[in-house]
Amino acid sequence: MGFRGTVTDAPDFDASADAETLYNAMKGIGSDKEAILDLVTGRSNAQRQEIVQAYKSSYGKDLIDDLKYELTGNFERLIVSLMRPQAYHDAKEIHDAIKGAGTDEKCLIEVLASRNNQQIHDLVEAYTDAYGSDIEEDVTGETSGHFKKMLVVLLQVLLAAGEEQWGTEESIFIMLLGNRSFNHLQMVFDKYQEIAEKSIEDSIKSELSGDFERLMLAVVQCIRSVPMYFAKRLYKSMKGLGTQDNTLIRIMICRSEIDMLDIRECFRMCYEKSLYNMIKEDTSGDYKRTLLALCGGDDDLAGEFFPEAAQLAYKMWETSAMTKVQLRPTIRPASDFDPADDAQNLRKAMKGFGTDEDVIIDIVANRSNEQRQEIRQAFKSILGRDLMKDLKSELSKNLERLIIGLMLTPAEFDAKMMRKAMEGAGTDEHALIEILVTRSNEEIHAMNAAYQDGYKKSMEEAIQSDTSGRFSQILTSLVQGAREQGPADWDRALVDAQVSTSCNMTLELADACNEDSDDMEIKFMSILCTRSFPHLRRVFQEFVRCSNKDIEQIIKKEMSGDVKQAMYGIVRSVKNQPNYIAERLYKAMKCIGTDDRALIRIMVSRSEVDLFNIRKEFKETHDCSLHEFIQVETMVVSFHILHVE
Repeated sequence: MGFRGTVTDAPDFDASADAETLYNAMKGIGSDKEAILDLVTGRSNAQRQEIVQAYKSSYGKDLIDDLKYELTGNFERLIVSLMRPQAYHDAKEIHDAIKGAGTDEKCLIEVLASRNNQQIHDLVEAYTDAYGSDIEEDVTGETSGHFKKMLVVLLQVLLAAGEEQWGTEESIFIMLLGNRSFNHLQMVFDKYQEIAEKSIEDSIKSELSGDFERLMLAVVQCIRSVPMYFAKRLYKSMKGLGTQDNTLIRIMICRSEIDMLDIRECFRMCYEKSLYNMIKEDTSGDYKRTLLALCGGDDDLAGEFFPEAAQLAYKMWETSAMTKVQLRPTIRPASDFDPADDAQNLRKAMKGFGTDEDVIIDIVANRSNEQRQEIRQAFKSILGRDLMKDLKSELSKNLERLIIGLMLTPAEFDAKMMRKAMEGAGTDEHALIEILVTRSNEEIHAMNAAYQDGYKKSMEEAIQSDTSGRFSQILTSLVQGAREQGPADWDRALVDAQVSTSCNMTLELADACNEDSDDMEIKFMSILCTRSFPHLRRVFQEFVRCSNKDIEQIIKKEMSGDVKQAMYGIVRSVKNQPNYIAERLYKAMKCIGTDDRALIRIMVSRSEVDLFNIRKEFKETHDCSLHEFIQVETMVVSFHILHVE
């Protein structure tokens, strides 16, 4: 593979002239920061080392010391870090991670899991030279357990396979992942997926925990794709409140001369914006300008993959197609269930002055929906009262909405959420999309019946009266609940996919991308709204192989408005539905003011389907548990109800 960095050797390089430029930029009152950042980001690391030497020879001063004196904040940290040899920069990162207040395990994981043998060797030597101590001794002195053992394996890059035996299940992961070649392990992972019908990552998550789990996942991710690993690390460093500047600086520096172009591609493939634009939105001033120079360009308008990114995208869809995900709820039927007893206890909790909300929460949160319907019937037959009316009169605000939502049948609840999305001033298009793209045919049929029964109008009529154009047609297609079922049809998947002339075919999605927007939307709708999810995974996989294009990026680039959001929602749901819903939850809470309706809608509707899977996706994407995120945004009662711990 050729050079994939964004920073290269400057032509006509003159170290002495550059040293003079930097000296003049820092001379007198103030400093010319623009001249400094333009010069430093326009030179390779090797050239910067020559400038450091020329500066000392010409002026008898240490360039790094002068830069530290003249610059401040993140801009100073970034420029100074760029001036260090890469191995010494890595050494400083490791030293700072273990010698400060508390150990920065994430930094240790990132650096040691992602560097190749030569980089580790150079790091070890630089650490000893800079700090006069042995890096292995320092690391082991600040870590423990299997986490420590795996870090040692990564530091000892030439350790023979099977040399260490610790006699535990964890040692299998350590021995295998720490000592086999990347090519060998990639084949091992593929074979494991084929046999176990789940990824090696899922096995690690189920068998390991804590820092050791995070380290092993990082090793696996780097074996699969180092650029993808760094794209995810960059995203996590900037999303949410506050930027993890140390991580952002470290990655942008260490990858700028290696694979930043591939990282940009992976970033674009995984997230809704380019790396360039996320940096632009999340940072400021000269610090931002320097980071953008290292990034090297904006990919938001790009439609085609670089070859390596195309292969990775193809592999991602293949993995999605092969993996059999076991959906796991967070609420299950209660044992020793007695609906009459529950009905009596609920009545007592609401009788007299005040309401015992804890009792209500404890009962409702620990019964399945089917059991809650039995409680409703028992409440009516034993007490002659309507449980739903009593709950509405005794509870208030979000707790009332949440409890009532849980007491409705899934079909009643979905119908109510569709009604709420369309009534009043303005339509909640995101809610309509989310509900219809994530429900099965059977769930949509039940929702249609509940809507007709509850509101004396068909849901199709309601949609058509409240929406318009192509978006209305997409929703109407989805609300039929007529999506095909069953596995992928390979021959038909090829016909459905966009295929380039090199495949000797000119077929559906290929034609659509070359036609006007109206015809393209019709063809996309005819396939995305009707084919089974397993089939669509193969379609999207073949789309990448034959067109070298990303289906998500094509949708974002060629479509607009609600049509784009609907198509994008379908693709994300096909790729990884728990992840799609996790992102919907994140968006419901990340801005000023929580979208309580969206939060309640998702938590209630998924609690007996796949909320456990959603929790895992949320934690993996945002480095924060769903429980912790909700705790910051809502009242404490919410997570007790829905078991999100």
